Amino acid sequence: MHATSGSPAGPATGIGPAAPGSAGTPQASSASGGSAPRGRGAGVGIALLSALAFGGSGVAAKPLIEAGLEPLHVTWLRVAGAALVMLPLAWRHRDLPRRRPALLVGFGLLAVAGVQACYFAAISRIPVGVALLIEYLAPALVLGWVRFVQKRPVTRAAAVGVLLAVGGLACVVEVWSGLSFDIIGLALALGAACCQVGYFVLSDHGGDGDDTPDPLGVIAYGLLIGAVVLTLIARPWNMHWEVLGGSAGMNGTQVPAVLLLGWIVLVATVAAYLTGVVSIRLLSPQVAGVVACLEAVIATVLAWVLLGEHLSAPQIAGGAVVLVGAFIAQSAKPKEPATGASDPAPAEDGLSAGSWAP
Repeated sequence: MHATSGSPAGPATGIGPAAPGSAGTPQASSASGGSAPRGRGAGVGIALLSALAFGGSGVAAKPLIEAGLEPLHVTWLRVAGAALVMLPLAWRHRDLPRRRPALLVGFGLLAVAGVQACYFAAISRIPVGVALLIEYLAPALVLGWVRFVQKRPVTRAAAVGVLLAVGGLACVVEVWSGLSFDIIGLALALGAACCQVGYFVLSDHGGDGDDTPDPLGVIAYGLLIGAVVLTLIARPWNMHWEVLGGSAGMNGTQVPAVLLLGWIVLVATVAAYLTGVVSIRLLSPQVAGVVACLEAVIATVLAWVLLGEHLSAPQIAGGAVVLVGAFIAQSAKPKEPATGASDPAPAEDGLSAGSWAP
């Protein structure tokens, strides 16, 4: 949608205030039973908004591509435009490059430029459905990171939710219709998935100190860094700029190209990243990752409604399975607190809320 600014075993440093009940704090075992469900419900709602915002990018981008813009140029317009919108926030948090340079570079290279560049390079070699399915293996990779790298337990519900979501996603993208084996293309798609894992990890990389950077500043600088990297890759000086002055067809209706671009920049990028980071902070990375699988379902439905791309029976069934998987994962119950008074209380999905430090 990226790498952390420090070792998972080190002190937590992050992009937002510490969540109540972080590991090592006494509040973990005494949090109100009513506040957690409300926070989880809000997190799921915001995650759905993020998936809707991200999923709407394709229906706005496709008419621009059909009007004459290259996919990579549309991506550059998307990131560069969002970076300009977020420029005042970058100025407001101008001390961030000095305080958290590794975090900003990681977010820009992985969360912004890495996912986009790897995905578009992948679809130039393998079918879009295959690339999309591999990219959305990210929730499973997040679980692997938590379980085998950080050596933390994960709930069975989260694992079942991931398996259902990935299986349903395979039906949504109809992966069987264009399955082919191109080693480089598959490696690039897997690279996009790994970059998306970094997005979830960085977005949750919170801390309980007084020097935690504001998430708005991190997103602003991430977009700026991503725009610089994509400028070198996309070479926008070769773009057909005249397309933006005309209109593009959307299922027989002519829409001003600049209006579509505005949607891509303001909704599908700025709003999508902001709501995405907030949802990950309220949920956990693996739960938010499963909910994010709905992006493909939303994109497919929007393409059906707005672009006239009809859904098949397997796609409809797959979308339902993704919904079920997301529901199971987000409804996972927190583990029971440890009996020892000095032990940190395990949080939902085996992770401490807002902290990646053991």
